[in-house]
Amino acid sequence: MIPFLGVLFDGFAYGMLLFLLSVGLSVTLGMMNFVNLAHCSFAMIGAYVTITLTQTVGLPFLATLPLAFLAAALVSGVLERLLFQRFYRATDLDQCLLTIGIVFVSIAVVAYLYGTTLQSVKVPSYLQGSFNVGGVTMGVYRLFLIAIALVVAVALVIGIEKTSFGARIRAAVDNQRMARGLGIDVDRTFALTFALGSGLAGLGGALAIQMVGLDTDFAFRYLIYVLIVVSVGGLGSIGGSFAAAVLLGVSDVAGKYYAPQFGAFFIYAVMIVLLMWRPQGLFGRR
Repeated sequence: MIPFLGVLFDGFAYGMLLFLLSVGLSVTLGMMNFVNLAHCSFAMIGAYVTITLTQTVGLPFLATLPLAFLAAALVSGVLERLLFQRFYRATDLDQCLLTIGIVFVSIAVVAYLYGTTLQSVKVPSYLQGSFNVGGVTMGVYRLFLIAIALVVAVALVIGIEKTSFGARIRAAVDNQRMARGLGIDVDRTFALTFALGSGLAGLGGALAIQMVGLDTDFAFRYLIYVLIVVSVGGLGSIGGSFAAAVLLGVSDVAGKYYAPQFGAFFIYAVMIVLLMWRPQGLFGRR
């Protein structure tokens, strides 16, 4: 039982990392109907901003987290104004081709600036180590990651479901003409929503370094996991993304612990079973 609880804890922590990486895409894809395959490129931007600020500038790790969020949000905001807004009414194929091209460009830029070696980050001593609770070893950094993910989840649910900004987003998505008639600045609302989703990806990327490392393949390697979480959770559902990330994170870690010879088989098996049962996702409405 004790090893199982340890696997459950590690799986939950990994699920929270997947949630932070994917929840922004759930917002932009589910609420704005924009297929952004470059989402993990913004996560990679946030991660490399943290690497630069800690290794070159000497900033503490925690101080770089909001800057990673802002950097990813700023870059995505510029791209949204220059490129993405021109493709809001384009076909899914056009959106896929545009954003996957941005992924290749981002990887090339990062490889040129930082090389292709695996990067690591030094976290404060109080976030290192672990302690035992009832015989279960719990990593301090994993608890820190879980706490941040829970705060983000609650803030997003409140922000999107309970505030006027969330109401403007839903109105702009459902009927742009009516929203403009009511005085809502649809373009500004979309830009802020896109920046929020990408900023969360940047935060997730910065937090991911300590757990999974960072290299130039990050944008591609975790894109598939992000898409699985969004698909299983249901488009536009924060709660769905949270539940899917926990389920898939635990499945992946447990599978690799108990049956390492199968690799990542279990996360794909869970995805197939759930989507066969509910093609719209756990909490999807369409």
